Amino acid sequence: MSADSARDELKSTDAVSEEALKRAEKFVEEEEGAVNRLSGWFWYFIMGVALAMTLFHLYAAYDIVPAQILRPVHVGFALFLIYMMFPVSERFRNKVYFWDVLLAIASVATVWYLIQGGEDLADRSTLPYDIDVWFGTAFLILVLEAARRSTGPIMPVVAIVFLAYALFGPYLPAPWTHRGYEVDRLVGQLYITLEGIFGPAIDVSSSLIILFTIFGAILQASGAGKFFIDFSFSMMGGKPTSAGRAVTFSSFLLGGPSGSGVATTVTLGSIAWPMLKRAGYKAEDAGGLLAAGGLGAILSPPVLGAAAFLIAEFLGISYLDVIRMAVIPTVFYYLALFIMVELDAGRFGIHDVVVEKKQSLWAMTRTHGFHFTSLVSIVAFLIIGFSPVTAVFWSIVLAIAVSFLRKDSALYPRKLLLALANGSVATLSIAATCAAAGIIVGVVTLTGLGLKFSAIVIGYAGGNLALTALYTSLIVWIVGLAVPVTASYIICAVIAAPALIQLGVPDYAAHMFIFYYAVLSEVSPPTALSPFAAAAITGGDPYKTTLQSWKYTLPAFLVPFVFVLDPAGVGILLAMPESGSILDVVIVILTTGIGIAALASCAQNWFLRRLTGVERLALLLAGFLLLFPGILDAVSDAMNESHLIYAKIAGVAVFLGVVARHVMERRVSRAAG
Repeated sequence: MSADSARDELKSTDAVSEEALKRAEKFVEEEEGAVNRLSGWFWYFIMGVALAMTLFHLYAAYDIVPAQILRPVHVGFALFLIYMMFPVSERFRNKVYFWDVLLAIASVATVWYLIQGGEDLADRSTLPYDIDVWFGTAFLILVLEAARRSTGPIMPVVAIVFLAYALFGPYLPAPWTHRGYEVDRLVGQLYITLEGIFGPAIDVSSSLIILFTIFGAILQASGAGKFFIDFSFSMMGGKPTSAGRAVTFSSFLLGGPSGSGVATTVTLGSIAWPMLKRAGYKAEDAGGLLAAGGLGAILSPPVLGAAAFLIAEFLGISYLDVIRMAVIPTVFYYLALFIMVELDAGRFGIHDVVVEKKQSLWAMTRTHGFHFTSLVSIVAFLIIGFSPVTAVFWSIVLAIAVSFLRKDSALYPRKLLLALANGSVATLSIAATCAAAGIIVGVVTLTGLGLKFSAIVIGYAGGNLALTALYTSLIVWIVGLAVPVTASYIICAVIAAPALIQLGVPDYAAHMFIFYYAVLSEVSPPTALSPFAAAAITGGDPYKTTLQSWKYTLPAFLVPFVFVLDPAGVGILLAMPESGSILDVVIVILTTGIGIAALASCAQNWFLRRLTGVERLALLLAGFLLLFPGILDAVSDAMNESHLIYAKIAGVAVFLGVVARHVMERRVSRAAG
């Protein structure tokens, strides 16, 4: 979703002030870039180029385009549009200057040189000519500047640090020392081969991510996003928890049309904040819930976030496998949010809120229910054997076709062409991030940094899996503070995942662990864009709102430790443990759900009444024993599978003890009248 579409959503309600609109829009632009607002013939030209980019990728999805052409053309289109649409600085916004045009032309020239060089150029990647090095160096600079314009300075700075690491390896202290590489060897690796900028990250961006952004743009243009919000609020209305439930449910449905945590937060906030306020939520609590709901948009199948496509690429598995692995963790995430919302009703004294309904739920479903096809079409196509690329291609075609079932949703030519163009525009910052991340991946591959870094982490952890997982989560979290989710996942997948894998964690579990902690950066300062955007709408303190969003998301983000530390924990990813049964999978899912409930109640300091200090501590202990049973392994080398079972039994017993106490008190209170 673009900043403009988010702005339109904000304007849809007069309960949100113009000042709040501008503040929230600022955070959308921080995530997606501050785009020039152009008009006249130049706007038509830019949209025409974006439309051409979309049509090229739709053709590539339908027919075969070699990777040596698809990936450079994808990056060439992205660089050209970024230099035309993203200003060099705020001072030069809303106008295209001569240097922007020169850089855009240079981007096309460097890509053209690479493509026309063909196999002859590829054969001399280890010993490139001087002119190859000049073009390659220019291309690297263009990629870094495009990343700076569209995502901010952190990502290109990180890429430059990795370049310096490759160049100055002999001068670094142990254990970071390596042989070092000359500029020509480095440029050949990053520019000419498919192991650098045009490696796995751009492969996914050019073949999958852009198609999903086109799919989301089509859904947004056809009104699917608005329908999902209206449907959620209509279905959840009439109860004290209706406002919170509606926010939670609609955030799941909006994952497809939006695909952006910040944009989903802004869209929901513009509609839900007045209702949350009337229900009794404070500004910071409402903002935390909105940000947590927005975060769900990049965790929820079938679209998930851009990093999910990279998981499939890095592991060499199908995207359907990634969706399957994400199902139960997503259920746990929303289970935690729904429990939090239910507990809010008692904690804040939430009261009923009247939800205005233009149509009954049945009438709404009958007239616009065809939008639900977007939630199942991709998975259906994957199940019947389509590749991910063809599945999303035909889902796009289906979404366009079903839009004509209603006049108000029909994508007539002008509306359709604009949606197709916006699909490519929405992927520009992701393409730039993936290209810059390709520099990092290329350097790690060339220097062997991944294995070296893993050895260092394992060494600090003393070979202990629990400590290694804890250190890895901290590394991913810290990296995520500085760079977007996609970049955070790519960097940590190549430098941190090998440490977990070396200690016996299945590769898919290690990558899913890193993915979830990369997503956590969306609600972590100083780049906590979703909570800050929510605070801009509610008028709450942004840092207090961030802490509230942490509280709402914390139980679910301890779940990754279960499928890393518990031998049966991979059952949460719907994978069979090496020495286990379906019963083990069922048990780990049930105990994890109970652990989430315990931690949610502890975080809210409420169950059927306010918790005592002892009860809160007991629920915290129960949650950790159920979600983090391997924590004892960090202090005891004698920890084994039987100890894990005892930890879970103890956790369930403690939780049930607190529940029983509250239920008995409630019964005694009712009996006493």
